[in-house]
Amino acid sequence: MGFRTAFIGLGTMGYPMAGHLAKAGHQVTVYNRTAEKAAHWQQTHGGHTAATPAQAAQDAEFIFTCVGNDDDLRQVIAGTGGVFETAQTGSVIIDHTTTSAIVARELAEAAQQRGLFFIDAPVSGGQAGAQNGTLTVMAGGDPAAFARAEPVIRSFAASVKLIGPAGYGQLTKMVNQICITGLVQALSEGIHFAKHAGLDIALVMDVISKGAASSWQMQNRWQTMEKNEFNFGFAVDWMRKDLGIAMQEAQRNGSSLPVTKLVDGYYAEVQQMGGRRWDTSSLIARLEPPKKQ
Repeated sequence: MGFRTAFIGLGTMGYPMAGHLAKAGHQVTVYNRTAEKAAHWQQTHGGHTAATPAQAAQDAEFIFTCVGNDDDLRQVIAGTGGVFETAQTGSVIIDHTTTSAIVARELAEAAQQRGLFFIDAPVSGGQAGAQNGTLTVMAGGDPAAFARAEPVIRSFAASVKLIGPAGYGQLTKMVNQICITGLVQALSEGIHFAKHAGLDIALVMDVISKGAASSWQMQNRWQTMEKNEFNFGFAVDWMRKDLGIAMQEAQRNGSSLPVTKLVDGYYAEVQQMGGRRWDTSSLIARLEPPKKQ
């Protein structure tokens, strides 16, 4: 009948991810800071709701978290009413929040001291990936614990990979966001250039998307970017949070991220344009400002 699971954090990503766990036959107890959202989830998917993360975790074999940032994660795991208060020995905490590698290692060590396992497992694939159950999961943690958790994670993921020890999932997610940032800026400039050159953009994209310039961003976003439509999931505010984490890590490890730093500044301009909740493809709005209705 599946495993006893808890899911803490029912945001844009967590809500459908928890739903896929229920559809896969797992027994799911959910917690959300806004209790009404947890109640709505229960009405839709069944399962149980909990008043605190500790209550959600008390009987769970696998405890999933997907919250906002480092501080939110510390609170639901190690704070008052948090997972550590009730989690049973041997249970596995799988965190899908995008955080720093520092907090991932900190919580992995704290979990180990309590006879628990902690896997940092950020995701890529956006809102559509969460809804369709096709996310990519990059993980860091104990190999044996990961092997136990992987079949459960696959309830909402198409690709699940252990990269290395604690923190390596988060470091890989930083690489992911660094690469996306450069790709979206390049695609924005390409579309902008094509317009000014008088080219048929559809024909241009059809041709170059079959060659070396192709990317997921090109294949899935050029049409909406060209139309100034930016309501497709991962928000600019969240990307800036992620890029801030990556740039802080770069300072620690001595790497240089000049393009990432530049494009982070461009995203700051998009925020100032009122685009805090626009999706990340909205970089083109700096070059092709949306027409006022």
